[in-house]
Amino acid sequence: MPIWPMAIIPFENSTSIPRRGDGKASVHVFFHGGYWRAQDKQNFACVAAPLVAAGVTTVVVNYELCPGLTLDGVAEFALAALGWVSREIARFGGDPGRISLSGHSAGAHLVAECLAHDWSAEGVDPGSIVGAVLISGIYDPRPVIGTSVNAEVRLTEDVARRRDVERRPVRVGCPASLFAGGLEPWHWVDQTYRYAHHLHRSGVNPEVHVLPRWGHFDILNDLVEGEGPISNAILRQALRRRD
Repeated sequence: MPIWPMAIIPFENSTSIPRRGDGKASVHVFFHGGYWRAQDKQNFACVAAPLVAAGVTTVVVNYELCPGLTLDGVAEFALAALGWVSREIARFGGDPGRISLSGHSAGAHLVAECLAHDWSAEGVDPGSIVGAVLISGIYDPRPVIGTSVNAEVRLTEDVARRRDVERRPVRVGCPASLFAGGLEPWHWVDQTYRYAHHLHRSGVNPEVHVLPRWGHFDILNDLVEGEGPISNAILRQALRRRD
């Protein structure tokens, strides 16, 4: 499967930030939202700036969207992108053994897909994924079936069942931070709590935060403002060492 274009922003040499002896920077991969059928990596450059400043090679992924693909295809595209990063990021100065993930909305769902994937079957060490931040995620896609968005997503019950990460085994047990906006509809906030319970049952003890200032579409302003709880969590996970 070809990889959709992605922005890779490597950490350049800096006199203010110590680098590892092997010259490789930790790596962070961000998946954008848009209900799997909208948006583009170029709209999320704000994610990269604080990470690169802290010495993190940052990847902002594009993936092919619905209706060009079904949700099955979108998920496979995202998994292929992360697999490519694992195999190739060393060419950009990144450490393939220290990859963290984040995503917003549909992008958080794709992060959860990465946590549910059997990477060992592809020769990728699951332990190389060292942390994850999931923001306003849609973990059970079924409610989308009853919305106008489904005209493009074309979600069916069968596809929704396959892509329901609340009910699939968690295969990557990395530390995780979950966020939702306090102004979001409560049934969407509830998905964050349900997925947190699922992670906990799988042996992960996630952080869960509801930020009262934000709704679903403006919660990423926390990243733009900088020094907020989401940006701090992403940076903390990105700089995490392997256990």
